[in-house]
Amino acid sequence: MRQAEFDGDGNLIRWTETAGAEPARVYVHGLGAASTVYSAHIAARPELAGRRTLFVDLPGHGISDRPPGFAYTLEDHADALAAALDEAQVAGAELVAHSMGGAVAVVLAHQRPDLVSRLVLIEANLDPHPPLGAGSSGIAAYTEDEYVDDGGHARVLEKIAPTWAATMRLADPLALHRTAVHLVRGTRPTMRRMLEALTVDRVYLQGELSGELEDREGLEATGVRVVTVPGAGHNVMFDNPDALVAEVAGRR
Repeated sequence: MRQAEFDGDGNLIRWTETAGAEPARVYVHGLGAASTVYSAHIAARPELAGRRTLFVDLPGHGISDRPPGFAYTLEDHADALAAALDEAQVAGAELVAHSMGGAVAVVLAHQRPDLVSRLVLIEANLDPHPPLGAGSSGIAAYTEDEYVDDGGHARVLEKIAPTWAATMRLADPLALHRTAVHLVRGTRPTMRRMLEALTVDRVYLQGELSGELEDREGLEATGVRVVTVPGAGHNVMFDNPDALVAEVAGRR
């Protein structure tokens, strides 16, 4: 396990990694998830062997610290991820990022283009105030006190799918709520506009069962390759791992 300070107060973002060739692949999880749980079975596939691989847990999640004074904005998460990559001496990485982690990856590529050479986004959040769907938790509908102190966290755990609940139980409720609120608020410019302006290789995976991606044509017009994954919902890595592996490997 490796770690790096991310907030100036001694709190640490942590990750595990395997050795291999550069550029590194960096897996970034979604809200209430953990990178190894959602990505280790993908990275272990023989088609992806031989590359340096990092599994990073964002602040408040998994094995990383969860300071109560941290704002947990998407920009804060991107800064923390940058601290991890700087400590690991990673540059020009390929980021494979899911849901909220995809939004963080886009912000990172916007803020620190030296760290990112390619984005593989799995149903990443691109717009503020998205409609509720399979990747929605309902956390942001609560006030912070309601969620953290008045049973909101327990109610969300009862409502969501068991796979998601298994990792959300390991995340800090305060961090979850603040992150969810900022995810709904989005960024300025929006994550979509940031993504459209990037010049790195960009792939966006949309599960067939999740419906059409909003303004797919607009993304494609800026060079984003949008792929509809057959038989998959929000968790493409579990629903159709073969398709995800093919895209990470760069096969068409």
